[in-house]
Amino acid sequence: MTTPWTDPTPTGLLVLADGTVLRGVGLGKTGQAEGEVCFNTAMTGYQEILTDPSYAGQIITFTFPHIGNVGTNDEDIETVNLAATSGVRGCVVKADVTDPANYRAKGPLTQWLAARGIVGLSGIDTRALTARIRDTGMPNAVIAHAPDGVFDIPALQQAAAAMPSMEGLDLAADVTNTQQFKWDETPWTWDVGYGAADPGPLHVVAIDFGIKRNILRLLADEGFQVTVVPANASVEDILAHRPDGLFLSNGPGDPAATATYAGPVVRKSPSGRCARMSSTLAFAGTTVT
Repeated sequence: MTTPWTDPTPTGLLVLADGTVLRGVGLGKTGQAEGEVCFNTAMTGYQEILTDPSYAGQIITFTFPHIGNVGTNDEDIETVNLAATSGVRGCVVKADVTDPANYRAKGPLTQWLAARGIVGLSGIDTRALTARIRDTGMPNAVIAHAPDGVFDIPALQQAAAAMPSMEGLDLAADVTNTQQFKWDETPWTWDVGYGAADPGPLHVVAIDFGIKRNILRLLADEGFQVTVVPANASVEDILAHRPDGLFLSNGPGDPAATATYAGPVVRKSPSGRCARMSSTLAFAGTTVT
């Protein structure tokens, strides 16, 4: 007598705003979270992506199937505001998360997600989901994890359908630092770790709308003195540092929502001293690449 085939009980769901239900294996934090579903095609750097403040309010779908196989560590963190809760609401992966196999690993991804309050889901055809996002746009959704597999699907569908859009949302206020600080850390190098820069003659003020550490490391590595100020810093406070250049970081949410306080800074800054999301930085009369 043969044993009948039985499918495992799903312990995780992704419920889209149109009512579509995707079933898989839950991981990370138990419970549910709401967010806008996006995708990322990177083959490496998942820990940096999951700590990138630009993804605040979103559920990240990874197209590369093997996420989590090198575990997590204490260094690959991109947010500079460790006091803030994780901006990422959830993550969706294809393959089951395996035990870490990397000399830098301090622990598995599943436990790291739970510690940071991120709901995860594996066993999903992430490339099909990505194709859907490409064709129809980024949907709102609820991601849920219940180890016993018990879900109130109609309630989750209703919650997903009732979510507001990203339009008009000022999420930069949720991820920015509240205090200004100096930055001198430089990029990671093999068998050494992160370095420290000697400050050069040019001073850059970076406005934190959700800035990543590696942006600051690259600025410091170019020899700039770097001061980071909150997103809502006034023009007077910024210019009091007497900067040679201003850097406006990227960040989450609707850029138009930050214009009420970012706009005056851009308009009142001296000509040639403001750069945003660029590989070059403009300084009163010169351009540094």
